[in-house]
Amino acid sequence: MEDPSFNYEKRGIQYSTQRKTDPGIAAYIMKEIGDAGRILNVGAGAGSYEPDDREVVSVEPSPAMRKQRILLSRRPAIDAKADALPFEDNSFDASMALLTVHHWPDIKKGLTELRRVTKGQIIIMTFDPDTLDTFWNVNCFPKLIEVEKERYPTISSLTDILGAQVKVIPVPVTLNCLDGFQEAYYGRPEEFLKPEVRKAQSAWGFLSDGLEEEYVLKLETELLNGEWDRKFGFYRVKKECCMALRLIVDRPI
Repeated sequence: MEDPSFNYEKRGIQYSTQRKTDPGIAAYIMKEIGDAGRILNVGAGAGSYEPDDREVVSVEPSPAMRKQRILLSRRPAIDAKADALPFEDNSFDASMALLTVHHWPDIKKGLTELRRVTKGQIIIMTFDPDTLDTFWNVNCFPKLIEVEKERYPTISSLTDILGAQVKVIPVPVTLNCLDGFQEAYYGRPEEFLKPEVRKAQSAWGFLSDGLEEEYVLKLETELLNGEWDRKFGFYRVKKECCMALRLIVDRPI
């Protein structure tokens, strides 16, 4: 994809109302942060998953997202990009890049910058494009998953850049997940009928004209006539699913 970045100024105005810190996912992140005191959060968005008990410096290039941080009474973010971080070498004990690397035009340069400014661990949360088609949305929104597969870097491409000390952690998603990415609604398909939910999922912004409406109408019809529940209703009672969500943790040698 020529430009993987998402226009948050156009579609992300209410992003923070849907994309909230999920306690289960946060526990995985905090375990990897450990006792790090000074933390950098790159592509910080509205501030989800930033620990309240640490010094956190946030970087966010989108004015709309920086404004939402202020409205939520969170620390202001610095206007900068991942591939040109305005910090000295080894300025932070740890750094985070959570569901953001697929927006970066130059991922290698961004990760190199993260390593430069970070003394300790780098924690990346992303989706594995090779497993994005493991639940029902690929049947209802096939082109949407094609878009996601094209945007998300492969896990191996990220680990190759980061080096030999990397571990990859599958992260389960619970039925009541608060962070409104697509997998969060694996057992709540009606949520996809809400425009505010789709606007907080960046892939919808890359579909051709009219296709979003076509997919929503198809899902609504299948929910009304019972077809969705006949095929996928078992998802409604699954307390958690481990699908494509991953943490990639790089610790220096």
